Amino acid sequence: MLLKKALLGAIAIGAMLAGSMARAENLETFRVGIIGGENEADRLRNYQCLIDQLPKALGVKDVKLFPATDYDGVIQGLLGGTLDAAELGASGFAKIYLTDPKAVQPILASVQTDGATGYYSIMVARKDSGIKTLADMKGKKLGFADPDSTSGYLIPVTALPKDIKTSVKDYFSETGFGGGHENLVLAVKDGKFDAGTTFASGVGKFDEGYTSGNLRKMVDKGLIDMKDFVELWKSPLIPNGPLVVRSSLDKDVIAKYKQYMLDLPKTDPACFAAASTEGGERKGLTEVNTEFYQPIIDARKAQIGG
Repeated sequence: MLLKKALLGAIAIGAMLAGSMARAENLETFRVGIIGGENEADRLRNYQCLIDQLPKALGVKDVKLFPATDYDGVIQGLLGGTLDAAELGASGFAKIYLTDPKAVQPILASVQTDGATGYYSIMVARKDSGIKTLADMKGKKLGFADPDSTSGYLIPVTALPKDIKTSVKDYFSETGFGGGHENLVLAVKDGKFDAGTTFASGVGKFDEGYTSGNLRKMVDKGLIDMKDFVELWKSPLIPNGPLVVRSSLDKDVIAKYKQYMLDLPKTDPACFAAASTEGGERKGLTEVNTEFYQPIIDARKAQIGG
C-alpha cells in the first residue's frame, strides 16, 4: 500500500512538473505588473508600447498589463505566479525575497544620467507653509507613500532617526500613507500632510523635479510646480529598484526580455522613458543581482523584526 501511494505521488509530481514545463515552453501571454503610484489611465498609456513591441521580441501571442492599486498587489502577483515581470522598488523586492527567495530574480536597474545606480528619498513641504527645515517638522504631520515603498517609507523610518535623534513616532505628531507617490505629493499640496516623502534622482535641479523620479514625472504631467515646494530632507543613496522576472519562466524568455529592455533606450527612447515608474531622464539600464539589494533586504528584515 505504501509503495502504491509512493508511486502515485511520484506520478502526480511528475505531472505537475510536466505541466509547469509546458507552461514555460508554450508561454502565450506575458503578464507585466505595474505598481501603484499614479492613476491607472496614465500607467496603461505609458506602458502601451510594451504591448505593441514585446510579443514579437519574446515570441509570445500577446502582452497584458496589470496595474495594481498599491505595491502589494504586484508583490502578491509575483509571489503567486500570476505575473511574469514587473518593475519594483528595492523594498518591494526585499519583501518578496524574504517571503520566497526563489520566486523572482532581479535582472536590471536604472542608471541615472550621472552614472549612479541609486536615487534618494526626498521629503517635501509646501513653501508657503512656513516649514523650511526638518527641525520645523517637529510635532507636525508626516505622510509616507506606501508601506512597501523604499523611498516612501522604509528608508525614511530607518534613516530619519539618525537626523532627528529620536524615533519617527516620537518626533512627528502623526504619520500616515498617501496611497502611492503621486497621491502623497498631491496630499501635501492639498494640506493633508505637512510634509511627505517621495523619490527623485537627486541629479539636476530641485526646481525642475530633478532629472527623474516621481517629482519629475508630476512636473512633466503638469500636476505640480516645484516652486510651490521646499526640500526638507534627503536620504543616503538608495539602490535603484529592479526589473524582476518570475524565476520559473523559461530561460530563453528571460534572456529575450532582458535584452529587449537593455536595448530599449536606443531602439525606442520614448518607450524607455514612459514605461517606468521613474520617468524623466535616465542613461540606461544595467545588470543587477540579489546581492546588490542586500542592504535593503537587511533593513527591511530589521524593520519587520523591530
